[in-house]
Amino acid sequence: MAATSVHKFAQCITCHAWSPDLSMIALCPNNSEVHIYKLSEDKWERVHVLQKHDQIVSGIDWSYRSNKIVTVSHDRNSYVWNQEATGWVPTLVILRLNRAALCVQWSPKENKFAVGSGAKTVCICYYEQENNWWVSKLIRKKHDSSVTSIAWHPNNILLATTSTDGKCRVFSTFIKGVDAKDSGNSADTRFGEQIVQLDLCFCWAFGVRWSPSGNTLAYVGHNSMIYFVDEVGPSAAAQSVAIRDLPLRDVLFLSERMVVGVGFDCNPMVFVADESGLWSFLRFLDERKAASSSAKYGSQFSEAFEKFYGQSKFSASNNVEQSRGAHDNCTNCILPLAKQRKSSVTRFSTSGLDGKVVTWDLQNQEDLLDYL
Repeated sequence: MAATSVHKFAQCITCHAWSPDLSMIALCPNNSEVHIYKLSEDKWERVHVLQKHDQIVSGIDWSYRSNKIVTVSHDRNSYVWNQEATGWVPTLVILRLNRAALCVQWSPKENKFAVGSGAKTVCICYYEQENNWWVSKLIRKKHDSSVTSIAWHPNNILLATTSTDGKCRVFSTFIKGVDAKDSGNSADTRFGEQIVQLDLCFCWAFGVRWSPSGNTLAYVGHNSMIYFVDEVGPSAAAQSVAIRDLPLRDVLFLSERMVVGVGFDCNPMVFVADESGLWSFLRFLDERKAASSSAKYGSQFSEAFEKFYGQSKFSASNNVEQSRGAHDNCTNCILPLAKQRKSSVTRFSTSGLDGKVVTWDLQNQEDLLDYL
């Protein structure tokens, strides 16, 4: 089985993030607090509780280099937390939002971070040394609905977003005085300029990620589809892969040729690209789906239909096989388990509405190692 450990921290987990050395984990138990746990003698102990937000914390990211935590919440605020001798000290970020902040992510160089919101706005936040505070520049009037997910390109300039208007967009976030000007980088355009708008999905779009090289973009829709876009720009080449189970909520590139998606089916799905670059669904990662993945379409449709109507696998059921999985409710977050951003990842973690954090290891999955 690919799942190496399962830990139940709460009744429900909204989001989670790992410390740079992977010894601590920060998570939101579906309220206004952020709980930090530390691994001690094979047991997780809660060592800190960050209390500053007034409503549900919807996004957490822990920086690799500077060991800072950034949080966003439905209260429209964001804080950057610095670890000091007395504990974690928050610094308020001026977002200027009139709707909830929904997601957050540090840029690769960690000199700024992006916040997606329900105000149809993306905030690009950076630190002003002279004033000793975090300020933001807003990308406005581009989205027609809430921004559900964001992803930084490895070049630290381009930012991909997904929205409930069904579109995926790529913007330039170049800020003079913050980003270094590179004459050889075509991405150094003015701030907020839209590079491309992808209209592949006709429903809510969630979960967007770049490949390690930045050459491929993947995002998912609420229509049980996953989309792959190569060479993002005027001559982009797009592929769509339909899945027969419930929709995905988040995705992660493990390498240039392998993607793992998680969502309402509670079971990670593996997508791979062949030598020609054609993407396809390979299999479910959890063993409990081994039988159903090779079943006929009719049985899969019936299974999905029952999940929506009365015979949900979350309720009492006679199907013992369904209860053996690592997750038993919607999985909404997937993160790599790596001390730094690498070209390939073999270990990652997932969290969901069942309050569990599950770590996965692909080292013993021989059929997947060829794609890493």
